Amino acid sequence: MLTARKRTTRTTRRTGAVLAAALAGALVLAGCGGGGDEAGDGKTLRLWHYEAPNGAMGAAWSQAIEEFKKSHPGVTVKFEEKGFEQIQKTASMVLGSDSAPDLMEYNKGNATTGLLSKQGLLTDLSSEVAKRGWDKPLSPGVRTTSRYDARGVMGSGKWFGVPNYAEYTMVFYNKTLFAKHKVKVPTTFEGFTAALKAFKDKGVTPLANAGAEYPAQQYVYQLALTKADRSWVDAYEQYKGKPDFHDAAWTYGATTFADWVKKGWIAKSSSGTKAEDAGAAFIAGKYPMFFSGSWWFGRFKSEIKDEWGTFPFPGSKLTLGSGGNLWVVPKGAKNKQLAYDFIDITMKKGIQNTLGNKGGVPVAADPAAITDPKAKSLIKDFTAYSDGGGLAFYPDWPVPGFYDTLVSETQKLMTGSAKPGAYLDALAKAYEAGAPKG
Repeated sequence: MLTARKRTTRTTRRTGAVLAAALAGALVLAGCGGGGDEAGDGKTLRLWHYEAPNGAMGAAWSQAIEEFKKSHPGVTVKFEEKGFEQIQKTASMVLGSDSAPDLMEYNKGNATTGLLSKQGLLTDLSSEVAKRGWDKPLSPGVRTTSRYDARGVMGSGKWFGVPNYAEYTMVFYNKTLFAKHKVKVPTTFEGFTAALKAFKDKGVTPLANAGAEYPAQQYVYQLALTKADRSWVDAYEQYKGKPDFHDAAWTYGATTFADWVKKGWIAKSSSGTKAEDAGAAFIAGKYPMFFSGSWWFGRFKSEIKDEWGTFPFPGSKLTLGSGGNLWVVPKGAKNKQLAYDFIDITMKKGIQNTLGNKGGVPVAADPAAITDPKAKSLIKDFTAYSDGGGLAFYPDWPVPGFYDTLVSETQKLMTGSAKPGAYLDALAKAYEAGAPKG
């Protein structure tokens, strides 16, 4: 997403890891011994990512930095924490300048990594992937977002990024609120809508939401996925066919989402809310449910005081998900070898096991080393989607700039200034304008 967004985002990306986005200077995590700062000296690794320090990826990568320093005496790691939105909006400009880092986390998909690869701003990692075996633990669904062809379309071509985790969406729910209001935890779509109605009847808005970023458009996409299949996803995300934005799936997604807002199951006032606000409100127990991604999982583990759990979005074999955000090496990076060494460390069992136990979805962990019950359930549900071809990527991925279109148009759908038909017309117009020709 994020997207996401990405999603990716995202996600995502989207986990409130904007704690230091406005800091101008680098937070230096000093290595052992000396080591200058001059470009290309082999003694400085400049690293950017946007994961919260108490999230699974943030914790795992902090451990990776310490392991990197031990195995690279005399090397200084300059880590700068960025915001997902910040990198999303400025990546092309920054990576085309002398300010590019050696390694950074970036959202995956055609609109982001695909666009940068097409613009010649990223290093082709294919030879390093083959040499170091980074591809071996990745399932086909996770691997899709690592490779891009000459058009910047994911799924084939050269390796421009490496994910060391995976991600997907689910319904997070507050068990304490369900018990307090005597609402049954749903296992079917009918049961899900019954739970939404039951909470609203008791004066409780059931779903946390954010319209100013994700996840509002992700609700629309997930509802569409309940009426879609794999070929529908492939046509939309990878241009394997021509998507119809007025087909049964898209129409259902848009009309049902608008209806949920009208019924008060999603607050109309959340049209101006950001993802961090939605997540923080769920943490505080203000909403019984929140449909979002596994990137929140580690933070929820550490911050939610109530009893909570997760369940797959009911009534759908497809959900938003993919390999995680990518490690990408800018074309202009000065110390690429150090970047490759750091990626390699994040793929090792020790880091992968930490990631899994902290609430991430590792790609190369030892299953026996994952001891947390919630983490085991998280990984089990992801594996079921992945093995069943159920990862449907994210709605903002297909074309550059589509994230902003989805945000603004979904806000209009929420406020009632656009009806579902006009909403889908706007998506179709933006998609067709940005999709590859021929």
